[in-house]
Amino acid sequence: MSETNNTFKKAPKRKPAKGKSVSVSPEMRQAYADLIRERAEKQEAYGRHLPQEEAKRR
Repeated sequence: MSETNNTFKKAPKRKPAKGKSVSVSPEMRQAYADLIRERAEKQEAYGRHLPQEEAKRR
């Protein structure tokens, strides 16, 4: 039981990990932008068909 003094000690702070940067070609960048735009358009179209006021159904 002599090791109990190490049990409740505060852990040393860790250094934050640096983020990785990735370089992509302009074609890949454009394809990703198109994907984001299409996803936003689909979300907007989906939202148009939902009931506007949720309180009326309850």
